[in-house]
Amino acid sequence: MERSPRIPRHVAVVMDGNGRWAKNRYMPRFFGHKAGVDTLIRAIDLFADRGVEYLTVFAFSSENWKRPADEVSGLFGLVLVAASKYLEAMVSKGVRIRVIGNREGVSEQLQDAWMRAEQATAHNDRITVLVAFNFGGRWDVVQACRHALASGCSPEDITEESFARTLTLSEVPDPDLFIRTGGEMRLSNFLLWQAAYAELYFTNCLWPDFGAEEIDLALASFAARDRRFGGAESWSHGPDATG
Repeated sequence: MERSPRIPRHVAVVMDGNGRWAKNRYMPRFFGHKAGVDTLIRAIDLFADRGVEYLTVFAFSSENWKRPADEVSGLFGLVLVAASKYLEAMVSKGVRIRVIGNREGVSEQLQDAWMRAEQATAHNDRITVLVAFNFGGRWDVVQACRHALASGCSPEDITEESFARTLTLSEVPDPDLFIRTGGEMRLSNFLLWQAAYAELYFTNCLWPDFGAEEIDLALASFAARDRRFGGAESWSHGPDATG
């Protein structure tokens, strides 16, 4: 069955507001992050049920190292627990997991957990979840430049298409819909290249409260947009779309 272009093929999410959610409940920030993980697990199912094929979430940015050491340590520990706690469910539900980002400075224990999750879900195809950890849009562009130079590519040979093939998300379509929760309206160095033509959706809803109703509001907003990609065409996935 041909998919409707009014359903985004790829959704990117900045999951903002965990700390404020906890603060509003007089709890330490860690409990907000824990609630945020639980929300993500539910959101994966909800997006998949609505026909989204790729979901990329901003789990830990390259700037998040500036946070207090105990919060960073708590986040890393939470990721380890989540990778173990939810892996079996992700496998059974047809979810493919990929982790993207700079793995330098990340513990071997955490990298091993990512590898196990990626290997265990490699053949799933209901939805692909890309977890951006220690990721930054500027880092992504810089590492792509390094790959191009290392491959011996000459300046004349570099095009938008060839450069895009060296980016972290080269194997998946660019995001159609970019969601940010928590009330802030900025990209925060996330998918700077890939989000060039994404439809932007900002909501005041804090991430732990982002459920089915909020997802449907975001998807309805996307469906009402007139996507032209700089031209006169409406409602396509871009010039290279395959449907």
